[in-house]
Amino acid sequence: MKRTLLSSLLLSSALLLGACNNNSSEVGTEGMNAAAADANAATAAPLIDNPNVSSETEAPNPNAPVMTFAKVDHDFGDIQPNAVVKTTFEFTNTGKSPLIIENATAACGCTTPNWTKEPIAPGGKGTIDVQFDAHGKTGMQNKEVAIQANTQPSINKVVIKTNILPDGQNGPYRQ
Repeated sequence: MKRTLLSSLLLSSALLLGACNNNSSEVGTEGMNAAAADANAATAAPLIDNPNVSSETEAPNPNAPVMTFAKVDHDFGDIQPNAVVKTTFEFTNTGKSPLIIENATAACGCTTPNWTKEPIAPGGKGTIDVQFDAHGKTGMQNKEVAIQANTQPSINKVVIKTNILPDGQNGPYRQ
């Protein structure tokens, strides 16, 4: 039994060491990916130099639309458990071209944004309606809505805050 175990251990070790031999002389000194990279470089389409895509900083556009909010945060104060509350954030396009909102998102499903879908001309006004559903939530809540538009920067944010009171069904809370 010991002989069989020892023999199989030696055989597996020899196979493992043979498989781990990294002899790159068979594929050349540059490795296997060098030929593939050269082939891709020869056939790839040239890159378009677009500063808004190729780097993390956007090229300034003096004619870009600008979202100017009357307020960027709203505090609902204390609300009852399971309440559904709403607020509206109003903004003006203070830029020089039409403002188009592509999307508005919140990090959790309890916060639902709804926004003006039509392009907003320079000087025009739009709204972001935000609804918060307190079902299953307790205590202080701070929710952010990210608005993606053709502005610079492309993401604008509004924030809602609230404190959800205890429901009292579980008895008094100790402090």
